[in-house]
Amino acid sequence: MSDKSPKPQEPETDVHDDPDEPAFDWMKPRTSGGSSAASAPAGASSPSSDSDTSAPIQPESRADRKAAEAADAEPEPPLFADASASNPLASNPSSGQPAHYSEPLPTSALQVRPPEDEVARRNAEREQAAKVKPIGPRIFQVLLAVFYPVILLVLAVRAVTSPLFLWVEYNRPGFPGDGYGFSTDDRMTYGSYAVDYLSNWSGPRYLGGLVHEDGAKLFKDTEVSHMADVKLVILSSFGAGLLLIILSIIAILYLRKRSQGGVRRGLFAGSIVTLVIIIGLAVLAVLSWQTFFTEFHRIFFASGTWTFSLEDTLIRLFPGQFWVDAGIVIGALVFLAATVTFILTWPTRRRRGAGAKSSAVDDSEKEESFEDTPEDEAVRR
Repeated sequence: MSDKSPKPQEPETDVHDDPDEPAFDWMKPRTSGGSSAASAPAGASSPSSDSDTSAPIQPESRADRKAAEAADAEPEPPLFADASASNPLASNPSSGQPAHYSEPLPTSALQVRPPEDEVARRNAEREQAAKVKPIGPRIFQVLLAVFYPVILLVLAVRAVTSPLFLWVEYNRPGFPGDGYGFSTDDRMTYGSYAVDYLSNWSGPRYLGGLVHEDGAKLFKDTEVSHMADVKLVILSSFGAGLLLIILSIIAILYLRKRSQGGVRRGLFAGSIVTLVIIIGLAVLAVLSWQTFFTEFHRIFFASGTWTFSLEDTLIRLFPGQFWVDAGIVIGALVFLAATVTFILTWPTRRRRGAGAKSSAVDDSEKEESFEDTPEDEAVRR
């Protein structure tokens, strides 16, 4: 390109050469009272004069345009304007204009703290409720104390009605022999049949079918009938003892979970009751064994069904000394078990302190659960 070549002409960008062009009205200085219309010639009609009321006026600067855009982007007024205007908490105190409507918080009721007397009354009710002990653990403690002596008695009777006790009795020194011909082996054999019949589910034929070497019946019909009555009493007592054991286990599990030291207190009371009962029965037996034995049989058996002659098989197998020894063994076993339980559950200072400490820990946990958290205090304030 030489210096003589013509230079390209720049486009005309001066808006002052064409003041009537409406496309450049926004670049002209804005004056009050419709300055854009006044700047036009008097005889010329401005195209924008007819649309002043409909077309928005362009802002002068970039900041003004941003402000105008922000004003256009404001959300519409809330539907519940009357509710927000009537709520003093929903207005902006700095601007004096009502804010948008909002639902109350779920904890708005906690912002108002109750009066001091109401707080004191509630605390007193909580303390009173904490001091009142539930009745459930007390009931189970009483049941455990009542069941315990019966369970010990049933277990002791079960220990006596066994072939082992028969063997010890027939082989111990001083046990009276049979004057009608039964040897120790005969007694052990026939006596084992009688004891086994008391704990099995066989009928009266189990004993009624036994015979001597000469073919005669071993037990008379009256003896078999009495043994059937004894079997009914024994099996009933064993069933009741098993049921009481199950209930006692349930009571122990409940007390271990709900009452600290409840098992110990129940067994301690039961051991005292057992000792009182067994000592009282032992005194009656020592004072008059025959009267005690007779009254015991009258309680469970009909009169005339439990008396036999010295020649009958039951008397030859189980003489009077056998029942005396059986009573001593039953009383000794129950007394020993109750004494051990009494010693192990004695409320010593250490055991009472452990129980009181656990109760204090439980009470402190309850009080901490009732105390207000810092968040609750902040909400109230």
